[in-house]
Order: sequence, then C-alpha cells, then structure tokens
Amino acid sequence: MSIDSRPTTRRQFVRQSTTTAAEVALGLNLLGMPALRSVRGANDKIRVGFIGVGNRGSQLLAGFMAQEDVQITALCDVYEPYLNRDYSRVGKEVIDSIGGRVPKMGEKFPGEVARYKDFRRVLDRKDIDAVVIATPDHWHAIQMIQACQAGKDVYVEKPLSVTIHEGRKMVEAAAKYKRIVQVGLHRRSSVMYAELAKEMQAGKIGKVTVVRAYRVSNMHPVGIGKCPDVTPPKELDWDMWLGPRPLRPYKNNIAQYKFRWWEAYSSQVGNWGVHYFDAIRWVLNEEAPISISAHGGRFAVDDDRTIPDTMEVIFELPSGVLLVFGQYEANGIAPLEFGEIEFRGTLGNLYSGSEGGGYKVVPSPGGQFQPSKPRIQPEQKAPGKGGQDLTVLHIRNFLDCVKSRQRPHCDIETGHRSTSFALLANMAMATKSRLEWDPKAERVTNNKQANKLLQYQYRKPWML
Repeated sequence: MSIDSRPTTRRQFVRQSTTTAAEVALGLNLLGMPALRSVRGANDKIRVGFIGVGNRGSQLLAGFMAQEDVQITALCDVYEPYLNRDYSRVGKEVIDSIGGRVPKMGEKFPGEVARYKDFRRVLDRKDIDAVVIATPDHWHAIQMIQACQAGKDVYVEKPLSVTIHEGRKMVEAAAKYKRIVQVGLHRRSSVMYAELAKEMQAGKIGKVTVVRAYRVSNMHPVGIGKCPDVTPPKELDWDMWLGPRPLRPYKNNIAQYKFRWWEAYSSQVGNWGVHYFDAIRWVLNEEAPISISAHGGRFAVDDDRTIPDTMEVIFELPSGVLLVFGQYEANGIAPLEFGEIEFRGTLGNLYSGSEGGGYKVVPSPGGQFQPSKPRIQPEQKAPGKGGQDLTVLHIRNFLDCVKSRQRPHCDIETGHRSTSFALLANMAMATKSRLEWDPKAERVTNNKQANKLLQYQYRKPWML
C-alpha cells in the first residue's frame, strides 16, 4: 500500500513528565531483556509509532506527546481524516453517529510525522522503537505479534484480544522476541490499588466471598441505532478495517467506535468488564476462574447490536469467591453504594472509588446467632491529591520500562489473564452453559462446543 506522508507545522510543546510513585509501591522485577536499540530520536528520545488514532488512540497520543522523552514518528489509520488529524474532513454520518467520540485532533507536532494506511509500513521502519496499538480489538493480536517480530516494544490497548488462543500467542511472541509489552489496563498504575492488594490479602475486611462490579448505561430505546447497508465512505479502507474478520457490507454504526456492540469486533464485557476483572484479580491475588455462567439477552434496546443489552455473569474463583459482573444497558442508576467495585468480606464491605480514587469501608454487623455489634471500624480514604491521570502514569511506566527493560505494571501475561475473564463470559453466554475452566491448559473441561470459541478462522491473507 502506498505511503501518504505529510510534514506538519513545527512548534515547541510544553511537556511535563509525571513521576510514578506507583512504581515504588509495586516493587517490580527485572526481565532478562536486551537493552534498547541504540537508534533513538533527537536528544535521546524514544521514537513511537501509533497504529489506530481514533477515539482512544487520540487520548493515548495526547498522553505520549506530554512526555519529554517521546518523539512521535509515525501515525497509521485506515480512516483518512483521523490519519491526517483533520476534524473538518470527518464525514457528517460519523459525527451524527458518535458525536463527542470523534476526536478533536489538530495537534501540532514539533517535527515531521509520517502517515500510513497500512500498519506494516510502520513496523518496517528501523527508526521506531515502540508502537502504540489502539485499533479495534479484532486487530490487536496480529498487529502486536508482528510488532514484536519487528523488534518493537508495544503498548497495546485493552482488551488484549478477542479470543483466548490469540492472547496466549501474544504472550508467547513477547517472550520469544524479548519485547516490553504494556497492556492498557491502567488501574495497574494506581497506587491505591497497589496498597489495597496488600491490605486486603492481609485480611482488611476478613474473608472475601463476593465481589461485584457493573457497567450501567441506559441506551433504551434506540441504542446504536439501525442502519442500512451502504457504500463505505471513500475516506475509509473498509477491507483493511475488517482485516481477519469475514467480509461484510458496511453500516454507519460499526467502524467508528460503535464496533464495541458487535461481537465479531469487541464486546462491552471486554470493553468495560476487563478493567474491573483486572483490579479484582490483583486485589485478591487470583489468576483465573474455575467456573463461569452467564445470563442475559437483547431484552429492551431495539438496535443493530449483536451483543446483549442486559447481561450478568458469575465467576467462581479458586479461593472461594463469587465475582459478579453486570452489564446493564437498558436501565440506569448505579447499583453500588459507592465507587466501581464492591468487595464483601466477613468483617465488612469495601468499595473502591472510580479508577482507584479512594475507598470506603462499611462494617458488617453480626447475623444470626452472632454478636450484633459491628466487626470493624468504618473507614474512608479520600482520593490522592493532584488528581493523577492513571493513563498518563501507565504511559510513563511503559516508557521507563522501554529504557530499563523492567517488567511493566500490566505485562502481557497479566493482560491476557484479565482479558480471558471477559472472553470466558462471552463464551458462557454464547453456549448458554456453566463452563468449567482449566486455567493451566486454558481449556473448557465440560463443554467441547465451547472450546471451538477459543479461536476463529481468519480471513485470508491474515494469520497469526
């Protein structure tokens, strides 16, 4: 595919580097990885290429540009207005469809930035040290593995993959090519969650038996809408957008952001649930579930989606914990008293604030045949001062690890295990069954049909 390269206006940016106290709290180990290649940008900057610069990609682009030791070298996107960072060229149908999810763009880069429609051209460049992958989820595996093969370190957005087989192959590639890979589960850069992990495992609220988290968004009645099949916009390479997934007609409610409601490309349990699964795994020191069941369907929202508008999944964890996740997109109002995750222990409940912003402990009284007095003291911890942006902290940790070759806060194995929770939820939903999971073999042990969902046949010529 031809290269579309345009120099941009030069301007000095005021950047600020964010110190990461989380690194001290986490106590990470060194990896046996080679030092960063000697090829660097001016003033010893890390040269970074971006693959996917839509909604989330633009947020990450801003975060990387705020770092003094980063040089943005190349951008890649299959939608030309995003690639050229020109809001005025975004189609009316896109603006009408996703509104505020269209990035404002218009960044002024301090140097020349190459532009490509084909991600492989980014990977071909020898002067790029690291790539950021913020494409739709069905592209993550192919792009991340090829990036590792090309000798690039990788920041890849969550969910890591759309199948468990893909995720395991991504882990293997990072190890084989000795690459630093950070998965965009940014709560791993939260000092509060690092502290909670230690305190909860030491018995802060007793034995935890139930954990709950939810994604609530009342999309009734029209959701993502109903759209006819139409000719793709000339500015969009629809075939490249689809990639390994089957060829299908274009609709205005798929490619730009709304792909998250189409099971072939993403899911809401993958989009939102994976954040909570990752934090819960960390706090409880759990690796994987041993059983999964899911219920739900398209109960109220009348749109083109292929995922449920209402879903509840229960994971049983090895230590004796039920993890309940609800995806409620047909009604509003938060189910929890406070924050984003509820941990229910024998001594009381703990509610963690949104994205690690403080927590609240509510004592539990004794029940039947037990003394009725509260078993612990109430407690409330306010969010840390300064309103730390976890995405920026996560980016900073990745860049530091590119230099030091230390294990990043959310390394590839961690991201794979947390993403697997979301994918298992979708598998349980698809098979309408309770799945028993062997985390070592990464196989369902009681349902052969479910194991067929561990991977799918890629559309040629794409392969892992």
